[in-house]
Amino acid sequence: MQMQSGQSWQIVFAPVKSPDEKLDAFIENFFAASACDYTDDGLCRYVGYSARPVDRQRLAEAAAAAGVVLPSFTGEYLPPENWLKKNVIRFAPLKTRDFYIYGSHESAAPRTTKHKLRIYAATAFGSGRHQTTRLCLRLVSRLFHRGFSPTGILDMGCGSGILALASLRLWPAARAVAADIDPEAIIVTLQNAADNNLDERINAAAGDGFDNPAIDKESPFELILANILARPLTEMAPQMAKHLRPGGHVVLSGFTAEQTDWVVNTYKNAGFTLSAVVKNQNWRAILMEKRK
Repeated sequence: MQMQSGQSWQIVFAPVKSPDEKLDAFIENFFAASACDYTDDGLCRYVGYSARPVDRQRLAEAAAAAGVVLPSFTGEYLPPENWLKKNVIRFAPLKTRDFYIYGSHESAAPRTTKHKLRIYAATAFGSGRHQTTRLCLRLVSRLFHRGFSPTGILDMGCGSGILALASLRLWPAARAVAADIDPEAIIVTLQNAADNNLDERINAAAGDGFDNPAIDKESPFELILANILARPLTEMAPQMAKHLRPGGHVVLSGFTAEQTDWVVNTYKNAGFTLSAVVKNQNWRAILMEKRK
């Protein structure tokens, strides 16, 4: 998500029954920023943001070329202000084995025995992130219930900071670094950390991948979380190994079934062994351990 505060145009698509991976990928690639916004009745409504007016004919032609059937949509101009903070995205609660993650639009905290996180998502949550975030949380829980206890955690490409904050909930003695190329994601992560009383245990800073002083300061880590895309994950493999202690783990997601072997083999060549693969529709997440 590269879009910054300032004037923008918002395209809101008619709700669909469930996330569509092909439509999801098209919207994410076509727009400067996008999101999957869940309505009150659980439908998925895609939203796209552009720094300039959207050419409807170009949008329709691009969708047709990609073999995507677009839902009907409406467009709206957002005036030059901090539109990110004025357009909170509503999303259905994300419930996993150990976590209950709910949006800041909820008026009251849920009653649950799970670890609760209140999240202001905005565009830092990203389209397609609901499925892959769930996969990452499954693997984080698996590590926890196996008795793994990291003290240093890195959330690479942190978005809204969900993975870092969830990990801090599980491991009270741990500290985390949250890194993202988008400064808006850092703002959202720090806001979420404060809202969940975790701000004293996290350092969030913008940077291009591992070119980030906050990472250098607290490296090496015992656990690295990265829910991004296949290509940047493969490009980062040597740096992942460099900044992870021997015996440490990486949780990686943001790629499809067809890309899994590519990611796994790249990390095997960088000194990792595969521990687990989990799936949600066509999305995949992997758990790998750095060889000692």
